[in-house]
Amino acid sequence: MTGTTRSSANLDPRRRKILYRSWHRGMREVDLILGSFADGEIEKLSEEELNIYEHFMSELDGDILKWVLGEVPVPAEHDTLVFAKILSYRDAALV
Repeated sequence: MTGTTRSSANLDPRRRKILYRSWHRGMREVDLILGSFADGEIEKLSEEELNIYEHFMSELDGDILKWVLGEVPVPAEHDTLVFAKILSYRDAALV
């Protein structure tokens, strides 16, 4: 997988920006995890979930990768249902 497989044409501007940011982070492993998650979930996320996801994406890629891989515990502020959804995309993204 080299990038998004979905079109952003039917998304509102906020979701388009989040989708783009999910695929263009800087660390390829995190691009794959968050990009895959955004491809599959961006249309389904509520406004509150989008807020949570944007806050999560403000963290450093190295920290996100360690949390997603379980190398270090995820901080309580990010231990959310959105993070659980991200984890469901982890294995598929890294195959």
